Amino acid sequence: MAPRSDEIFDRGLDVFGGVVDRLDLDDWERATPCAGWTALDVLGHLGSSIRMGISVLRGEQPSWPDVARPAELVDGDPVAWWHATADDARAALVGADLDLVMDTPMGPRTVADRLAFPAVDLFVHAWDIGRAAGVEVTMPADVIELAHAHIDPFPADVVRGPGGAFGPEVEAPTDATPTEAFVAWTGRAPR
Repeated sequence: MAPRSDEIFDRGLDVFGGVVDRLDLDDWERATPCAGWTALDVLGHLGSSIRMGISVLRGEQPSWPDVARPAELVDGDPVAWWHATADDARAALVGADLDLVMDTPMGPRTVADRLAFPAVDLFVHAWDIGRAAGVEVTMPADVIELAHAHIDPFPADVVRGPGGAFGPEVEAPTDATPTEAFVAWTGRAPR
């Protein structure tokens, strides 16, 4: 049975929140594997991605905020800001019509299909901020499966490079764990 994006999204809220809860105030200014971004920038970016997921769950077309740095989106205490965002996301999950078909730049897609990317993003960015603060994050097999099922069909120029979700794929070490191989696939140095 294929992984369900709504279940992974819900679980990802906990995984990301668990990493957020382990960061100290100083950790938010640490550099992450996302070039030029601090942990606070990653938090702001992910919060935008989750807000897009909330819009989709409500059957609305999402919009992307226009800011110079994603950290500008985080209002007040980062931990409290994240938990308020996660609470909104969980509320939007309740009763969401996952089979609703919506128009997208990639053609008609169901809410469940559109939720796949924010669901995967929760785990990828948990790894990013975890890496910045020394918190280990392991990618579950079903998250890796969901990512490949939903992202591999898109052309590389849509997924990778400027404006894409990921950078160019990085070669994984020959002894890479599944998490390290996945992280390399997303364009990050796994070690």
